[in-house]
Amino acid sequence: MEAASATSLPTGKQWQYEPKWDGFRCLAFRDADRIDLQSKSAKPLTRYFPELAAALKKLKAPEFVLDGEIVIPFEGGLSFNQLLMRIHPSASRVEKLSKETPCVFIVFDLLVNEEGQSLVEQPLEQRRTSIEEFSKGYLKDNEMIRLSPVTDDLKVAREWFHMGIALDGVVAKRRDLPYQSGERTGMQKIKKLRTADCVVGGFRYLEKAPLVGSLLLGLYNESGALDHVGFTSSISAEDRPALTQKLKKLIKPPGFTGKSPGGPSRWSTKRSTEWEPLNGNLVAEVQFDHFTGGRFRHGTKFLRWRPDKDPKSCTTKQVEREDRSALDLL
Repeated sequence: MEAASATSLPTGKQWQYEPKWDGFRCLAFRDADRIDLQSKSAKPLTRYFPELAAALKKLKAPEFVLDGEIVIPFEGGLSFNQLLMRIHPSASRVEKLSKETPCVFIVFDLLVNEEGQSLVEQPLEQRRTSIEEFSKGYLKDNEMIRLSPVTDDLKVAREWFHMGIALDGVVAKRRDLPYQSGERTGMQKIKKLRTADCVVGGFRYLEKAPLVGSLLLGLYNESGALDHVGFTSSISAEDRPALTQKLKKLIKPPGFTGKSPGGPSRWSTKRSTEWEPLNGNLVAEVQFDHFTGGRFRHGTKFLRWRPDKDPKSCTTKQVEREDRSALDLL
């Protein structure tokens, strides 16, 4: 079941709201002693989360299919970087991480119950009742497998949306529809988008033209050094020539005095890793969704130039999340 992106929470009696957890979407299958974890794109996840497979196998329910999110609590929030570290070819490395930073499986739907009955044709309202009964019967006091909260109160959903740490926004689902496998008609995701003022510490050229392709963004860390934290490439074609000329006049090393843009990878070419340092006087306001592990997880959207901003005011404090953890909802 997929989610369509939306910019605001839908309203009406047919909608229910859930926290949008920042993790890996996962279907968990059990058939007697066999446990299979599967990603949204049908890729196997079982070997990467052995502690979850073991916890599911210990449940007294002999069979089931659960829909949920694998997350890793870390330093008071949830760490997507810790999740990415699990996708590792070494079984010993995965085993070590599973003990150091064990995951939590936050379930929100039951597709097959403990009697082997498929529930996918039932409306969500009935499936929610079933997953709550399943949770009472099999998940009581289970710290690794938790039931996600739900509400039909728009006010509560808005409070969740602004809660901060551990949440990726809010998901709205139609209570009157069956499980929409592969469809986006029954679920909407409303993600939190924030803005930050960043120093443009450098730029990269387009792969096949001598024009600016992306701006390299920086934020000052607690030590006063400018760290490379991501990029923005949302530059219109008509703006590229003039912007390229402007940036060329500002080329001056080092660009970044802290963490610098990374080197080549298996996906990059020599041209795509080359970058030009700038004098650090340009400030751009960008829109972003996630900041984890010291950088923007995805590319950001350029909003506007901020000549009124002192570059030294562009610090990492802008991207710190609120200190109220949504894990308390579980």
